[in-house]
Amino acid sequence: MKPRDIVFAPEARADLLSLYEWISVKASPHVAMTYIDRIERYCSGFDLASQRGHARDDIRPGLRKIGFERRVTIAFTVTDQAVTILRLFYGGQNWEEDV
Repeated sequence: MKPRDIVFAPEARADLLSLYEWISVKASPHVAMTYIDRIERYCSGFDLASQRGHARDDIRPGLRKIGFERRVTIAFTVTDQAVTILRLFYGGQNWEEDV
């Protein structure tokens, strides 16, 4: 099986930055960076195990979603070449309307 590229959409990068800023104020910049690094490492594992999570074609064709450490919902799509991380929603954000 050929590994897929992992691509973060601009909206997903903005979500990571917002999450970093929020955690750095509530805890510390170090804690925030450690958490963001864990999220990015988790997403990088989608290169070979891409079909994980739950399909949500009812919201958007090809959409999949998966949780991370019970606090973040990751919305993504999979093609033969790449996994695109579309958005990352923290806590109780209503992700279904924003994908």
